[in-house]
Amino acid sequence: MDLKYSVGLDVSSKKINGCISLIDNNQKVTVKSSIVFNNDLKGFKSFEDWMIKHRRELEIPLVICMEATGIYHENCALYLFERNYRVSIILPNKAKKYLEAIGLKSKNDSIDAKGLSQMGAEQCLEQWEPFGKYFYELRLYTRQNQNLQELKTVISSQLHALKQAMYTNQIVIEQLESTIVLFDLQLKELEKKIKLHLESDAEIKQKVANIIKIKGLGILTIATILAETNGFDLFKNYKQLVSYAGFDVVESQSGARIGKTKISKKGNSRIRRALHMPSLVVITYKEKPFLDLFERTYEKHGVKMKSYVAVQKKLLTMIYYLWKKNEMYNPDYQNNIQEKELEFSSLLAFEKGTKNSLKQVEAIQGKHPVKNRSMFPLCENKDKKNRDKN
Repeated sequence: MDLKYSVGLDVSSKKINGCISLIDNNQKVTVKSSIVFNNDLKGFKSFEDWMIKHRRELEIPLVICMEATGIYHENCALYLFERNYRVSIILPNKAKKYLEAIGLKSKNDSIDAKGLSQMGAEQCLEQWEPFGKYFYELRLYTRQNQNLQELKTVISSQLHALKQAMYTNQIVIEQLESTIVLFDLQLKELEKKIKLHLESDAEIKQKVANIIKIKGLGILTIATILAETNGFDLFKNYKQLVSYAGFDVVESQSGARIGKTKISKKGNSRIRRALHMPSLVVITYKEKPFLDLFERTYEKHGVKMKSYVAVQKKLLTMIYYLWKKNEMYNPDYQNNIQEKELEFSSLLAFEKGTKNSLKQVEAIQGKHPVKNRSMFPLCENKDKKNRDKN
């Protein structure tokens, strides 16, 4: 009995290679046909006709699997999505590892299409949904802003180096300086466009106003995160968001060997880049939830940059929760929770007559360091004993 039709598409700027396969109850994948068509509207229509021709049993579900290739896959994916086909977009690194795992040593467009077809048949892939027009336009603005910032940095470095060179050239210096002035004008214009775009929707404007209460966060940072995540609609929970941004922790351990634990960085680098400066600024402003995290992690491993990365992750999850709940940022909210947990934990330890040390009681109430140690009966008794000895 046949279970599923699967179509694999290997996309390039001008051509698309397609392959349709069928998987049965024995997990055997059989290739039915292949096609090459143009990456344009006429080609999409011919591909759909070919797909309908080879899908002989309409009651059997069909999935279409393609690799993300910058923007070249978007028009084809949108065409199929609007016609109610189930489309899945695969990240290039995942597709590459799968093709290696099934033993495909050679690589060309037709082989990749066949491998993607088999991947769609064997696995239950998540269905793709297109970006909304609002956030797609916002992403064009924010990415252009980042691109201009990078170009400005390159030109500024060239200008600085040229001014320090043994021989200088005034014409080149003037050209570089005029280029920087042009970039500054374009960046200011983009910032205005981004702000107006966010204010064009009343609900989004209110949510952004709630988030920007965090000292150190600016409009550009918030806009970049919203643009790269489609307003967080790409995720069902914060863990998926953390993984998407590359903040998920990976371990390297085997037997007695314990390697380094670090973030994967296998995700959207634009989000991490946008959060770098805000993570420094919130610590400068001594925003309590973030400062507590920074001090706690720095005390643990003594590496400042690791602590700043932890702050970046917390900033991202904080923005996510404020956006989803449509609540205004309150720096005392988490601290109040911590104090209540602390009171409960210390009271519980005292009533049970346990001999927990201060660190044990701190472990019970969570991960947060205790600054008001007088709240602990154990600490008071210890201090009293020390006074009696003196």
